[in-house]
Amino acid sequence: MDWSLSKMNRIEKAKSGISINDLKALLSLYGIEERTEELVDLARAARQSPWWSSYRDIAPPSLLELIDYESAASAVSQFETIFVPGILQTEEYASSVLQVFYDEKSAPEKVAALVDLRTRRRDLVNSENAPKFSFVLDESVLHRLVGSPVITSRQFMHLVDVAKLPNVTIQVVPFTAGMHPAMKEPFEVVQFEDTPDENIVFLEGPRSDIISDDPKETQSYLEAFERITEISLGPSDSLDRLRRAAGEMA
Repeated sequence: MDWSLSKMNRIEKAKSGISINDLKALLSLYGIEERTEELVDLARAARQSPWWSSYRDIAPPSLLELIDYESAASAVSQFETIFVPGILQTEEYASSVLQVFYDEKSAPEKVAALVDLRTRRRDLVNSENAPKFSFVLDESVLHRLVGSPVITSRQFMHLVDVAKLPNVTIQVVPFTAGMHPAMKEPFEVVQFEDTPDENIVFLEGPRSDIISDDPKETQSYLEAFERITEISLGPSDSLDRLRRAAGEMA
């Protein structure tokens, strides 16, 4: 193929695709010409930029990589200690959060673009063939005022509405549960049904975010998430707690 080693590495790591002509040559070499039309169609689709690529100049690369993983996932399990998970945030809640981290006066376009990104990311939750989403919120999330009482109340009621979807489960781990294995940091595990060894864990940190595909580390966080769900309020009681929190904020 006269490919350079760097090109080969990029292709094997799924950082770049191959041209249609290269694909046809490889299919001929592999002796699978009968699937040429099908695989060429897939190759053309793969070369189309996803919607989140237009945010490359604004959003952190790790976030865009996470969205890419989520779009191909079979299940997503997320534990959050401070805010409502980004993929569940309403537009006004997201705007209030992002204004804390970015100076809206000096970077209003960036804040607006990041809010738009979070809003569009929500579409995955109720899309066709959407992953199974499981969220566990530390009770502190329910006591934190974000933006205003009205904004926070609306956000909590949005969670109640989202939890009605058949692929979404939201639970609250109460203060009375005491210490648990995930108190030190929020995390998200993205699972792939056909290739469990390629599951990833996303760790959000104050300086930088980390995406790890180490099977042992990913499995460790998945087991921690399962233990948290066991000490959390059940889905029905959690929604009652969210409704009560919304009423207290309003």
